[in-house]
Amino acid sequence: MLMQTHEARLAALRKELARRELDGFVIPLSDEHLSEYVGAYAQRLAWLTGFGGSAGSVAVLKDTAAIFVDGRYTLQVRDQVDGKLYEYKSVPKDSMADWLAVKAPEGAQIGFDPWLHTQAWVEKARWRLEKAGRSLVPVKSNPVDAVWQDQPEPSTAPAFLQDEALAGRSSANKRGEMAEWLKEEGLDAVVISALDSVAWTLNIRGSDVDRTPVALSYLTVHADGMADWFIAPEKVPAEVAAALGNAVRIRPREEFEASLAEFDGKSVATDPARSVVAIFEALEAGGAKVVPHDDPAVLPKATKTAAEQEGHRAAQHRDGAAVSNFLHWLSVEGPKGAVDELSAAAKLEAFREACGDLRDLSFDTISGSGPNGAIVHYRVSEETNRALEPNSVYLVDSGGQYPDGTTDITRTVWIGPDTAPAEVKDRYTRVLKGHIALATQCFPKGTTGSQLDTLARQHLWAAGIDYAHGTGHGVGSFLSVHEGPQRIAKPRGGQAGGEQELLPGMILSNEPGYYKTGEYGIRIENLVLVEKRTIQGMEGEWLGFETLTLAPIDKALVDQAQLTRSEVDWWNAYHARVSEVIGPQLTGDALAWLEEACAPI
Repeated sequence: MLMQTHEARLAALRKELARRELDGFVIPLSDEHLSEYVGAYAQRLAWLTGFGGSAGSVAVLKDTAAIFVDGRYTLQVRDQVDGKLYEYKSVPKDSMADWLAVKAPEGAQIGFDPWLHTQAWVEKARWRLEKAGRSLVPVKSNPVDAVWQDQPEPSTAPAFLQDEALAGRSSANKRGEMAEWLKEEGLDAVVISALDSVAWTLNIRGSDVDRTPVALSYLTVHADGMADWFIAPEKVPAEVAAALGNAVRIRPREEFEASLAEFDGKSVATDPARSVVAIFEALEAGGAKVVPHDDPAVLPKATKTAAEQEGHRAAQHRDGAAVSNFLHWLSVEGPKGAVDELSAAAKLEAFREACGDLRDLSFDTISGSGPNGAIVHYRVSEETNRALEPNSVYLVDSGGQYPDGTTDITRTVWIGPDTAPAEVKDRYTRVLKGHIALATQCFPKGTTGSQLDTLARQHLWAAGIDYAHGTGHGVGSFLSVHEGPQRIAKPRGGQAGGEQELLPGMILSNEPGYYKTGEYGIRIENLVLVEKRTIQGMEGEWLGFETLTLAPIDKALVDQAQLTRSEVDWWNAYHARVSEVIGPQLTGDALAWLEEACAPI
């Protein structure tokens, strides 16, 4: 008989921990590749607690437990996780290691799965617990898996090729560049475990993780140009193997850990931020000299080729037509009161499917009406589904995965028929002004995203308000919708040092917002491409943003009196571009609506 309640699942886990003589266990939302989005088999946190967000962790002790999430999920975690079973903790303010050091009894043995944590986390947590007289100990198998009776198996879907014409570079070229880098650094090999890095390096994609087109596998690239790809052999069609050629050896995924002993006496690089601690320990146990180094795929993957940039534009144009068709439909049906969050999200996905070549959504659509829109990473369900009530704010954050690009767009609209309240228009306009300020800013080469973040917040700060998420994240090319190392956000830990400078070819989101708990949420998001800029009389190299996303921004929520002349000019130029590109893709009433939505103000 399967355990259906989260209380029963927690009790079963505690029983298993007692059997293993463990006093506690920590469960992150992660997989053995440290992925943001994980396959169904790795959804241990959701199975145990009911939490549906994309980031979080739990600490379980014999008589208490706590769930740790960041500011994006403050409201969501309280809706989805039983407060009688778990304390709610907010990171980074609350540290799991600190909580365990206080709550766990003296001498407690706290288990962790070394295939789900970074080396840095383990070292820091172990130091904190040992200082308090507790121990952090690795487990050979995950105790959650032992009690998850209907745990899904990892995906068996085949990998497939990413067209070289869309990638702009061959896999052989990418691997050759890595081999040259290894020689220059005096290294024998690099271990790559991040799924999007493996996919990018080999010019392959997969269907093993919802919303991210990757294949469960590992890759080692050697200084002699050879590579070992660890993947279930039945997942590699003949055409994929043929395209990779003899320089890529295909080996069973289960051989990966044992293969790390083959590097005895050799120098091997791996990324401590993107590789689990088990990889470091296996390399060291096998006699390798481990050299911590950034994943060599990350930066070239982030700086898109000319082909990838053109592909993104094409994908954005199709996606913008789908979103515009949806916004027209919503303008007609929304005020009638018969649309709800689930039906709106389904309709938007249908418009994307109709536009052609949609392979998947790029993340679960955030479809939030009224107070649900104030939950930053809200995930609608049958239990939380709300109607889009007349005279309310509706926020929809969505995106698609296309072979030529990954999209991500947020629009906030007023569901009429009456005029929006003055406060809502004020907040929306402040968000819009911050969005425009970031979109139009030129900046010198060497600038980091944290140096630009304040531009998007300045008008909210002037009113004593803010938002608890970053302003921009990197975006992949038919890969992860959240891609590093580029970002636009407040400095981590209050320090700007060590952040990635913005480089031509990088794609990021521009998405300031405002959220009034229990009432409404506002976010305006477009994707932007970093490009070189020429300024009369400039000294040195300068950069700016090309806005890629094209779909109308809701005029009904704008307090036009707050806009400066230059902001009005941006609005009109942006909507003229929307009309020019999206207009030819629409017909009938939708086209007429678009022309009105894009009319100058």
